[in-house]
Amino acid sequence: MDFSELKSVCYGCSIRELCLPEGLTDEEVLLLDQHMLHRVPVRKGEPLYRTGDPFKSLYAVSTGFFKTSILHEDGRTQVTGFQMAGEVLGLDAISTDHHICDAIALEDSAVCEIDFNQFEQLGQLMSNLQHRFNKTLSREIVRDQGIMLLLGSMRAEERLAAFLVNLAKRFSARRQSASQLVLRMTREDIGSYLGIKLETVSRILSRFHDQQLLEVRGRHIRILQPQGLDRLLNSNI
Repeated sequence: MDFSELKSVCYGCSIRELCLPEGLTDEEVLLLDQHMLHRVPVRKGEPLYRTGDPFKSLYAVSTGFFKTSILHEDGRTQVTGFQMAGEVLGLDAISTDHHICDAIALEDSAVCEIDFNQFEQLGQLMSNLQHRFNKTLSREIVRDQGIMLLLGSMRAEERLAAFLVNLAKRFSARRQSASQLVLRMTREDIGSYLGIKLETVSRILSRFHDQQLLEVRGRHIRILQPQGLDRLLNSNI
């Protein structure tokens, strides 16, 4: 692979600075690029992996949107996260060598895949890559702590406001609109993630609409008063 080919993959990717190549030198990006399968398609509704599948690879979301979920012993499904471009999937299986959740595409998507054994070998050669990966793992821990805070100490409307504010920030980091959101997930998925009922999600969205915090049209959400959402989150701090 020559340098022109590299530019058509990692270097030409609009989310490079949010993905695994962040902070690497040109030579290191070339080396990483040569070990990756780029833009592997995953159709809407299809699994990237299922609970119990053997752990082989890490996946960086190139385009599209995913949800991860676990199945409880009583048959209930719990959504544990939503992943968008630049975020890494597969971290759940590192400790057990088997995936402990399902990762399902919420729209036609694509991922860049790297064999984890090869990734570890590259990490020994490139301290920047290992440092970046450590930051990714740390961010996952912080995200889990944030979910515990949502579920343990916030009222339902605060949970939903926090979810929308977080989603807007993540879109903004990808140079997308922070005020015009298209929800790829269903209201049922949102409720499962936030620990509230589907009916409660719909009722709070309607309330936010009536209060002119949001304009809600199906899955299209327009944030009219971001400061109002922030005030709602900070009211009990």
